[in-house]
Amino acid sequence: MIEPNLSETLTHLTSMMEEPFGDSSMIPTYHVSRIARQHVTVALTGDGGDELFAGYDRYPVHIERMKYERVPAWAGRIFRNSIYPHLPSSFRGRRFLFNASLSGRERYLDAVGFLTTDRERRLFSEDFLASAKGAGVLEEVSRYYDEAQAPDRISRLLYLDTKTYLTADVLTKVDRMSMACSLEVRSPLLDHKVVEFAAALPPELKYRGAVPQFLRKRHLAGRLPSLDVNRRKQGFSIPLGAWLRGELRDMARDLLFSAQTAHRGYVRPEAVRRIWDEHQTGWRDHAHHIWALMVLELWLREYLVGAKAC
Repeated sequence: MIEPNLSETLTHLTSMMEEPFGDSSMIPTYHVSRIARQHVTVALTGDGGDELFAGYDRYPVHIERMKYERVPAWAGRIFRNSIYPHLPSSFRGRRFLFNASLSGRERYLDAVGFLTTDRERRLFSEDFLASAKGAGVLEEVSRYYDEAQAPDRISRLLYLDTKTYLTADVLTKVDRMSMACSLEVRSPLLDHKVVEFAAALPPELKYRGAVPQFLRKRHLAGRLPSLDVNRRKQGFSIPLGAWLRGELRDMARDLLFSAQTAHRGYVRPEAVRRIWDEHQTGWRDHAHHIWALMVLELWLREYLVGAKAC
């Protein structure tokens, strides 16, 4: 059990990332590394297991929503362009309908990304969007999906996540947070022989029915009697939504609405205010969007030339 000062911890960790890093699980990763370092100098992780053997909860969600691909592409475009913009933000199911109207690749990227789609870009100012034109994150990420040499959907998604989420998020986070505690971390599942073995497996041995990591669970069942391999997956996350209404609320308000932030001109204050109010009232959970804007502003204050003088 730990009781960290969240504001101080976030500021401290942001300075170590050297980039706007939007994964809030860096906080528990840092603390578990700090505690482990009190006992050992080297630790092993299971990083890569979800990407190699289809372990994320988002995979069954995506497979279940493949049924909406029977809707003609032109009908989806009409909904997104002509109907969706007129639905009030309070309309329940608005985000789901938008997601269901997309093609397979775009639907997955829409579900796993934050502040990347056209509908979320309304948070940013016209000047900022103009300066960022041509730096399309979705286009770059989509390339890996298109290049995947696999006919089935699951294998394409695993390849996409291995080339993007695993390398740019998971491994980056664990490396920075563990090294901040002088802890050496190794990922045995990412040994090239294990990766090559997993890549050659048929998809039904990774994801069967609604059972993720099918082969790993079947292999471990009975070999590790103290481990319930069929228990519900639990991510390494934090109660971010509650913290933004509690201990982190004042810090978040300053980072989002201070004169210093407004002076930069990269967001539309009224749009940010809307998601802030919706989150604080509990109407919608915008925790990840708010967090991404927070760490961006923290990074700007730490690294942007002249930022502290603004």
